[in-house]
Amino acid sequence: MVKRAGKRARAQEMEETLCGCDISIGRAKEPPRGVSLRMRDLDECCERWVTCKSLPPGILERVTETFTDRFRFPWIRGAVKINISLLPPIILLPFFLHIAALHFLLALVTLISLPILVLWYYYLTHRKKGETLFFLSLGLFSLGYMYYVFLQEVVPQGHVEYSQVALLTCGLILMLVAFHQAKKDPGYLFSQMSSDKALRQGSCSNNMFNKNGLGNSNGLCRVPASGVAVHSNIESYSRTLEAETGQGTKDWCLKCQLVRPARAGHCRICGRCVKRLDHHCVWINNCVGEQNHQAFVLALFLFLLTSIYGISLTLDTICRGKNTLTALFYCPGVYGEYSSALTFTCVWYCAIVTSGTSYILLLQLLNISYNMTEREARIALRENIGRKLLWGMMVDTGQYNRGFLYNWIQFFTLRSSDLQQTAEDVV
Repeated sequence: MVKRAGKRARAQEMEETLCGCDISIGRAKEPPRGVSLRMRDLDECCERWVTCKSLPPGILERVTETFTDRFRFPWIRGAVKINISLLPPIILLPFFLHIAALHFLLALVTLISLPILVLWYYYLTHRKKGETLFFLSLGLFSLGYMYYVFLQEVVPQGHVEYSQVALLTCGLILMLVAFHQAKKDPGYLFSQMSSDKALRQGSCSNNMFNKNGLGNSNGLCRVPASGVAVHSNIESYSRTLEAETGQGTKDWCLKCQLVRPARAGHCRICGRCVKRLDHHCVWINNCVGEQNHQAFVLALFLFLLTSIYGISLTLDTICRGKNTLTALFYCPGVYGEYSSALTFTCVWYCAIVTSGTSYILLLQLLNISYNMTEREARIALRENIGRKLLWGMMVDTGQYNRGFLYNWIQFFTLRSSDLQQTAEDVV
C-alpha cells in the first residue's frame, strides 16, 4: 500500500510539472493561461500569414515580446537571457559583405542598402522611444570584424610592417577605453524619494534648493517622518514654482520628481534626468551628459584617426602605386580575386561609417565652440530662437556662449563644480 501511494504521488507530481512540449501534445488537462495565450497568438499569426490576412493590432508585439523573453542561451549556472537585438549585426553583416564581394554591382547595391536599413531601424526605434542594443552590437562587431579582415587578408601580403600593425592596434585599444568611459554614468540626477536611506538620515541629495524656505543654505533639509509628507511637500513646491515663476515645465521634472539644475534634461529612453544633457547616443546605448561628454568626443576622435589610418594601410596594400583617395574610387583588378574584393568592400564599408562619424564629430566640435548642447540646439530649432550658422548646421542662442576660448575651457573642466557655478546659473 505504501509503495502504491508513493507511485501515485510521483505520478501526480510529474503531471503537475509537465514542460511546454508535454503541454503541446495534450498530456496535461489544461495548459497554463499564459502559455495558452502565447500559443493562440502564434497560431493566429501563422494562420493569417498563410492565408495572406492582416494581423490584429498588438498581436505581433506580444509574440515578439514572448520570443524575446524565452530566447536564452544554456550556461553552467543556468540559462542566460540574451537580448535578441544583439544578433542581427553578428549574423547579417558578414553575410552582406561576402555577398557584396562577389561582384561590383552587388557591392554597390549592398553598400547603399545597408545605411538605408540602419537609418530606417533607427527612426523606427526612435519613434517608439525604445531602447535597443542593435546599434551597440553593430558598432562593436564592425570594429572586430574589420580588424579580423585586416589581420587575415592584408597583413599576410607582407606590405604592412609590424610597427604599423602595432600602431593600429594601439589606436583601437585606446578608442575602446574611451568608449568604455563614455558608457559610464553621464551625470544622472536622483530624487529625494528614490532613496529611503537618505530619508531616514534626514539628508537631501544634490538637487535640493534654497527657495521660499523649503531648504537651507548648506544644502541640508529636515525630512518629514512619512513618505506621504515628502510627496505632498514636493507637490506643493511644484505648484508654487509654476504659480510664482512660471517655470514649472522647464525646471521641475514630473516623472523624476526633482528640480533640475540649469541645462539638465530628461531622457525619454533612459527615463532619467541627466546633468547638462547633450543627447542619447544609440551607438553607446547611453546618454551623453556632463560626466561622459569628454570621453564621448575623445572616442569619436580616436575612431576617426584609427579608421583613416587602417583604410590607408589597406588601400596601399591592395592598390599598389595609387594614393589613398584615388584608390578608393579607382582600383582596377580588385575584383579579380575574392580576398581582395572582400577587403575592398570592407574598406568602403569603413569609409561610409567614417563619413558618418566625421559628421557627428563636426557637430560636436561646433556645439562645444558655441557652448551649446545637442538638446538645446534641437529646442532652439523647434522654437525658432537664436541665429543659424553654417547653413543651419549650428544654432547659437547666445545664452551660455562666453567666447571660443572660454567655451572650450569650460568643456575641458566639465566636472569642476567651481567653474560651473561661475559659468552658468543653477536653478
